[in-house]
Amino acid sequence: MKKLLVAFAAVAAFSAHAADTLTVAATPVPHAEILEFVKPALAKEGVDLKVKVFTDYIQPNVQVAEKRLDANFFQHQPYLDEFNKAKGTNLVSVAGVHLEPLGAYSSKYKALTELPGGANVVIPNDATNGGRALLLLAKAGLIKLKDSNNILSTVKDITENPKDLKFRELEAATIPRVLTQVDLALINTNYALEAKLDPSKDALVIEGNDSPYVNILVARPDDKDSAAMQKLVAALHSPEVKAFILEKYKGAVLPAF
Repeated sequence: MKKLLVAFAAVAAFSAHAADTLTVAATPVPHAEILEFVKPALAKEGVDLKVKVFTDYIQPNVQVAEKRLDANFFQHQPYLDEFNKAKGTNLVSVAGVHLEPLGAYSSKYKALTELPGGANVVIPNDATNGGRALLLLAKAGLIKLKDSNNILSTVKDITENPKDLKFRELEAATIPRVLTQVDLALINTNYALEAKLDPSKDALVIEGNDSPYVNILVARPDDKDSAAMQKLVAALHSPEVKAFILEKYKGAVLPAF
């Protein structure tokens, strides 16, 4: 009987250990790739990491808030703040992982100085990345804004536009698809990489290392400090992940830890 109880306890402990599952939403590149890289290490720690890939910036937050997913990994803090404010959610940052510099790309021109008058420019249609794109163009000298520090700047805040640039706003994920149809496209690095662009070579202008847009792991407040979540943070902050990011993305993605 004693042996049976010991065996039962062992099975129960194993079952509890195996049931420690985290389901995390991520955009394909580089977020899902980084998560896939840490899967084996987490498995050794008793965490079964399941990665659910999304190609938009809305559903990953919606599904975490609705408790259909445990966490997501695709966004930066300014975007999360704006999402929480707009949607009435209270998602929180668990840890910063990496930086993806936003860049301006063109299939027609080799330099920003070559842009003609009335050039068509496409930027992300979400508030934070749209403002981020405008700040980058202002820093490059193409436009001037009312407040060069306002990350929520819109095209209505442009005070000077010497080249009479024509702005169009599209969902961030779709912008690479129209690159050949416009003169300039402001593209998030994750989508640039998916489109086989090399940000370090192809971008006509790109954010520097001082960018505040570090990509973060996001969860609900009640899950933020769970043992499994903290094991994921430790894995994402490991020297192995830092080396993986530097080697795989060649400077297009930078570790933020």
